[in-house]
Amino acid sequence: MRVRILALAALLAASSLAASSQATIPMSRATPQPGPPLAVLAAARQQVQTADYRLTGRLVRVEQSGERTSYRVALRARWFPGVLRVRLDVVSPTQAREHVLLEMRPGGKDTILIARPGDAQAAALPFRQWRSGPFGASPGEGFSYEDFLDAQYFWSGQKALGDVKYGARNCDLLLSTPGTSDETHYAAVKSWLDQASGSPVYIEKTLKGSGEMKQFTSFGLRRTEGVWGPSQVEVKTPGQTGSTLLIIDRGTPRAHLDRNDFSAALLPHF
Repeated sequence: MRVRILALAALLAASSLAASSQATIPMSRATPQPGPPLAVLAAARQQVQTADYRLTGRLVRVEQSGERTSYRVALRARWFPGVLRVRLDVVSPTQAREHVLLEMRPGGKDTILIARPGDAQAAALPFRQWRSGPFGASPGEGFSYEDFLDAQYFWSGQKALGDVKYGARNCDLLLSTPGTSDETHYAAVKSWLDQASGSPVYIEKTLKGSGEMKQFTSFGLRRTEGVWGPSQVEVKTPGQTGSTLLIIDRGTPRAHLDRNDFSAALLPHF
């Protein structure tokens, strides 16, 4: 099934598949052949514009020492005309509980609302906090709130860089860069899109200012009910030890969600 995070939501998919091997997959690079991105971009956008899923799983932070911290999460997402809506619930541990509603609109009109236990109503998350994460990670590490927006394929700058290999998979390499109206903490995003499914198997996101890179690797790419997606996504920062894993335990790839499933008024209800 189709998922992105990175903006997970798009690297995220509803799936009941077991977690796959976490071994690093080597990349072999072909000579880039820049060209029109229309077909590649259409496939990438289709992954977002056909989203209609629920999933439950675990987000696991792995420290340098090997210590693991696990968070139970629930996700739902659906594309409505002109907007992707994503509801992220951090279920446990108790001190980390929160409900987040993310809305991505092509053209840069994105919003993130957040509510925690005791809040009377949801509040808008300031843009400067979008690069932080709902799981206690430092800015620039692990999954950030912004990664669940999956906005990069709707930025104004898009360039196809030709055919490349990622492990045994034939991929299209797409470079996405934001325009002046695109509100983001990223300067560029490169996506390795599997030619057989259109799903991203690997993504590199470069942060503005620091130039730091975040690497998103999908594992266990399978097709369920006609929808492609991974069973696990790992985020790493080169030069830093440890990583963050999103492990999908189960889900529904065709959930038939409606607007009531994304009501901002219901965010404070725990």
